[in-house]
Amino acid sequence: MTLNRSKIAIVGCGFVGSSTAFSLLTQGVCDEIVLIDINKEKAYGEVLDLKNSIEYLNRNTKVVVGSYEDCKDVDIVVITASAPMVENQEQNRLTMLESSKKIVKSIVEPIMKSGFDGHFIIISNPVDIMAYYVYKLSGLPKNQVIGTGTSLDSARLKNFIADLVHVDPRSVYAYTMGEHGDSQMVPWSCVTIGGKAFYDVIEDNKDLVGDINLDGLVHETTRAGWEILNRKGTTYYGIATSTVGIIKAILNDENKIIPVSTLLEGEYGEEGIFCGVPVVLNRTGASDVLEIHMREDEMEKFKRSANIIRESISKLGM
Repeated sequence: MTLNRSKIAIVGCGFVGSSTAFSLLTQGVCDEIVLIDINKEKAYGEVLDLKNSIEYLNRNTKVVVGSYEDCKDVDIVVITASAPMVENQEQNRLTMLESSKKIVKSIVEPIMKSGFDGHFIIISNPVDIMAYYVYKLSGLPKNQVIGTGTSLDSARLKNFIADLVHVDPRSVYAYTMGEHGDSQMVPWSCVTIGGKAFYDVIEDNKDLVGDINLDGLVHETTRAGWEILNRKGTTYYGIATSTVGIIKAILNDENKIIPVSTLLEGEYGEEGIFCGVPVVLNRTGASDVLEIHMREDEMEKFKRSANIIRESISKLGM
């Protein structure tokens, strides 16, 4: 009898890639982790460091340095490599498009030549456009290409809301949707806390929450990454753990709903773009898009965000 072994490859051993590997390792998510980086010495150093932690974990996960050829039998390839973010509050992720495009193309083409037929998870920014680009370059079915999208933004939003009303953020049900960037929006009419509508929570707890500026809360969410970057140089723990949450949903066939970037084919009235929306994730990947019912003004904001993604996709020249 042959037992199937789960194998994850991470391309890019910077802070995000190494943090993703560490999160996979400490949570015991898979049997093998393959680290790939143009700087092989950096990748080897990360492997050595990660292996030294296995003694005190609950699983003997294999960790190795690999190459694109090794992706032929990998279940999931995580692409973290992209142009670096710059410490400038006026910058947005779309400015990274041209540089990231070249990097992503140099990664995807040799991986596909290896015979890879698993799932891609894209972290590289601008993530919605890069996920679309990987989808086109790879020729894989849409369900097998997933951008991290607004998964981390939604976690940040839930933390902000939880702090306001003093509950565990996991008791808050809320999504940011659209671009992983400045144009993302929140369908407030669909936000609940323990099953209670957020609007009702605000109305019933004036003494606790005071006057809430919802637009200001969205702005805080969209700029949260920059707040971290300006203080410590980059972000990595949040996005690494969000990515591992997506990986677990796929490997464990969880049917878990996470807001990720996936190809829209008529959902929310949009076609031919990758966009952050709530998605059912299971062994097939992005199994189904959850279409939540938004108010008209919310839908207008979502459309504006989708159009920004569409304009950037048009610059790919595909």
